[in-house]
Amino acid sequence: MPTSRSSSSSHRHPIGVVARRTGLKPDLIRAWERRYGAVEPGRTDTRRRFYSDEDIERLLLLRRVVSTGRGISQVARLSTEELEALLESEALAAPTQQQASASPASFAESGGNGDLAEEYLSRCLAAAHRLDVRELEMLIERASVAFSRTNLIEKVLVPFMQRIGDLWHQGTLRPLHEHMASAVVRSFLGAMYGSHQPELSAPQLVVTTPSRQHHELGALVAAASAAGEGWQVTYLGPELPPEEIAAAALQKGARAVALSLTYPPDDPMLVDDLRRLRRLLGSRTTLIVGGRVAPSYAGVLAEIGALQVEGLPELRQHLQNLRSVVPEAAP
Repeated sequence: MPTSRSSSSSHRHPIGVVARRTGLKPDLIRAWERRYGAVEPGRTDTRRRFYSDEDIERLLLLRRVVSTGRGISQVARLSTEELEALLESEALAAPTQQQASASPASFAESGGNGDLAEEYLSRCLAAAHRLDVRELEMLIERASVAFSRTNLIEKVLVPFMQRIGDLWHQGTLRPLHEHMASAVVRSFLGAMYGSHQPELSAPQLVVTTPSRQHHELGALVAAASAAGEGWQVTYLGPELPPEEIAAAALQKGARAVALSLTYPPDDPMLVDDLRRLRRLLGSRTTLIVGGRVAPSYAGVLAEIGALQVEGLPELRQHLQNLRSVVPEAAP
């Protein structure tokens, strides 16, 4: 049974913080609490939930145990020691299980190396081939337990969508397979981005794609990554003209605007839009541009002083650098 704590002072984390730290959606946390008594949060006079450090640790343990294939109803009331013992037994049994069947439950706890990422990628691709939405959702959810947030995005989600796109262009997959896979990943990234509750003092970032840039997964990846770096992120969806992007940046007081460019590599109207956006933003707002075809627009990006990024590590580095710079005061 969960240990009851009489001191309410230990309950200091709102559910948004708990969701960010555990990777569990707020609705799921509340369901585990109400239906199964997994944790016992404190309550304010207005009945708002607050959780302790021990609650967060317990929810992390429960998430790992559930990822091995056990139902929450079976494990919710086990002690912390019993949960840890279950995970130890899974780790000991993992090599035998992998050799026998290589099931998702067995490899989910085996580590964060490249072989594990390849295993997830291969199974995700197989699920996409079969149009098995539930299997793909389950694999991504389990990968989110096996990997850190950064590694999940960089080693699983981004390579998965790149391979899906390559197979589609090669004719191995039909558009319907690409659409299904994109919908599942888009939903997961949206939940990941939405689970963050940064500090109110954190800088603001606006993320979108310009007009005629239909594919938004790159922008969603950037939004989720920036949120993980502690930024307050406003994700606007795809295909916005310069005036709307600039209006959003002005309203939010954004320190930076991030754009994703994926196709085509030779749109003259996009060149004009980028120049106009730079003028509308003014000099105090940093413009960050990435995506598959961003190098094709390197000339205009250099002209307007935009930061061109070639991957998520470079994006994170630029965001860290921007946080350390005191913004200029408005004239």
